[in-house]
Amino acid sequence: MAPLADLAAGPSTDAARGPMLPRPFRVEQRRQDTRDTVTLVLEPLDGEPLPFDAGQFTMLDAFGIGEVPISISGDPTRPGPLEHTVRDVGSVTHALVRSEAGTLLGVRGPYGTGWGALDGAGGDLLVVAGGIGLAPLRPALLEALARREAFGRLVLLYGARTPHDVLFADDLRSWRDRHGVEVDVTVDYGTPEWTGRVGLVTSLIPRAGFDPRNTLALVCGPEVMMRYVATALVDRGVPAGRVRLSMERNMRCGIGLCGHCQLRELFLCVDGPVLAYDRLAPLMAVAEL
Repeated sequence: MAPLADLAAGPSTDAARGPMLPRPFRVEQRRQDTRDTVTLVLEPLDGEPLPFDAGQFTMLDAFGIGEVPISISGDPTRPGPLEHTVRDVGSVTHALVRSEAGTLLGVRGPYGTGWGALDGAGGDLLVVAGGIGLAPLRPALLEALARREAFGRLVLLYGARTPHDVLFADDLRSWRDRHGVEVDVTVDYGTPEWTGRVGLVTSLIPRAGFDPRNTLALVCGPEVMMRYVATALVDRGVPAGRVRLSMERNMRCGIGLCGHCQLRELFLCVDGPVLAYDRLAPLMAVAEL
């Protein structure tokens, strides 16, 4: 890896950097979302904003430790700081979530396919999230809210492990109370003070208000959850091609070279991570593929 001083002082164009050389970003703000999840607000040292599509990810580098793929969780309609919501699950993410304001991190990307939420214009948009899966879906919701008049119903079904693991609680209230999003939240394990629903996120689908034949569904969470959600949506009448899932594999390069993210004929860092369920269904039916 190039010395940090070289990264800060080097050319800023993509061609000059090359696809494997990260851009340096400074942590401007660190927000503790849950006990193990943090949102980092990053500013580029060269002052050049990083445009992205909702659903894309970057390779986020904790210098000297390593890099990991992290979905962008900010607003794609507003150029400005880059936001990543990171869960502490390994050595690199542990370093990232402990980054204080002023820390320099490396960013490569953005990579991959987006949600294409505006493809649902003229109908209903259904978002189904499990756990940290709400983070990559947040940009799609923000994009849809910026064009609220283009959609019918906006519905968010969200499942978290416990009430303490619910992400973006302020956003959830604002989307429901100020923007007319139909928000329904459930948890796997309730607490004495929890008055909401307890159960799997799939249990929210039968009661959700949307027109199956005129709905675009965006789904992100653990793979087993996405498989059951997609099946339930198709059974309710949503066309499989209108159900989009964000797949996760062990991405290393982000540009389709290393093969770590291969899912049979697909390389998820370039063919995905967002793919339609009609393409994924036969692959997700194979155990340990």
